[in-house]
Amino acid sequence: MASYKELKEKAEDLMRQAEKARKAEIASAISEIKAKMAVYGITLEDLGGKSLATKGRKTKAAQSVKAIKGGKPKAVKARKPVAAKYRNAETNEAWSGRGKPPKWLAALEAEGRKREEFLVG
Repeated sequence: MASYKELKEKAEDLMRQAEKARKAEIASAISEIKAKMAVYGITLEDLGGKSLATKGRKTKAAQSVKAIKGGKPKAVKARKPVAAKYRNAETNEAWSGRGKPPKWLAALEAEGRKREEFLVG
């Protein structure tokens, strides 16, 4: 029976062989794909990828992730507040209609009142 050390060496050798075979197969597949793209005039955009003209540009989402992770801070445009769509006339509390309804509106709806009653003119 083979020792642990021998088996480990064999496993590492097999992993090296597998990686070498994988790289060779990838290279072959890439060359076949490039040849077919040339024959049929297929572009990266046709495949849903980025063109060379846009390669390297980052999406806004990627830029914001970079800023969150401590990258160079970007100037952020201040957003204007959203106008109130619903208002409680008794307490003057307001809600824009976005997101989860506030507790005051949820409580009044639980009492049987309709949301439309609180619409701002």
